[in-house]
Amino acid sequence: MAFEAREDSDEVMGEINMTPLVDIMLVLLVIFIITVPVIQHTVKVELPRASSTRDKTPPENLQLSVDAQGQFFLGQQAVSANALEERLREQSAREPQPRLYIRGDKKVAYEQVALAMSAAQRAGLTQIGFVTEGRAP
Repeated sequence: MAFEAREDSDEVMGEINMTPLVDIMLVLLVIFIITVPVIQHTVKVELPRASSTRDKTPPENLQLSVDAQGQFFLGQQAVSANALEERLREQSAREPQPRLYIRGDKKVAYEQVALAMSAAQRAGLTQIGFVTEGRAP
């Protein structure tokens, strides 16, 4: 592409003129620089400082274990299947409500773990978790 003056003005120019594009970008930049502080206008307020302490004690954790024979243990104490829901209902009435962690033996039938979960739900416990062991790499 040679830059030379020709008498033939019908020829198409094969390059893009960047000057108008740069001009538009500079105008947009100035507009954004001016409008951004106006958009983020907030009232400056100096807030007072106060010390606060948590008045709520963290909830205790309950351990519900199901051994390989399907026997239930609340903490270290054995609990029959019939009395399990009533014992969990007593715990759910405490404030703050404790978290229940179910530990099921890997050899126990899933039905026993499902019974423990449904008893906890009927008793009104809302925070239920499961305890597992991590796999060795």
